[in-house]
Amino acid sequence: MTSPVSLSPAQAAARLTEFTVIDVRGPGEYASGHVPGALNIPLDRLSEAVPALKSASARGALLVVCASGVRSTRACDILSAADIDAATLTGGTSAWEGEGRDLDRPAGSRAGWPLERQVRLAAGSLVVAGLLVGVRYPAARWLSAGIGSGLVYSAVTDSCGITAVLSRLPYNRDPRGATSLNATLDALQG
Repeated sequence: MTSPVSLSPAQAAARLTEFTVIDVRGPGEYASGHVPGALNIPLDRLSEAVPALKSASARGALLVVCASGVRSTRACDILSAADIDAATLTGGTSAWEGEGRDLDRPAGSRAGWPLERQVRLAAGSLVVAGLLVGVRYPAARWLSAGIGSGLVYSAVTDSCGITAVLSRLPYNRDPRGATSLNATLDALQG
């Protein structure tokens, strides 16, 4: 398996019309703003989309995008294992927007907190709660130790259990669910 091709926001913007852009963030993150023309296929649903993505890649290049580039690189690895070539956007939508490029926002969508920010809030809250409760019940400090250890493990393995849990919460999911993914897959097939 080879490393995916990485494109800077400037490189991707110059060639944007050449790509079918796939945003692998959760629906809530996608709704808060995405690269123009991007289709949403959450990373945890990517395996369902492989046949449609194979069809789309036969017609043109794929550009995979997430918030920072971590999930899109993982998605490119999954696609590579299925013999689908795809490039990733270095720095993700954060870098895209940071360079002053516009993001599309669906009409009526609310800008929610990015998943990374939600993880920081959840992890920080659990650590503080463990320490505060630990004043009265010393064993509660193990909660803080567990969360801290989980964050270290997350950094080393480039995976995150808290992200997996938070991404399943209703406000991070698309209320249209399978209907929306099926529409995306149909668009990729055509």
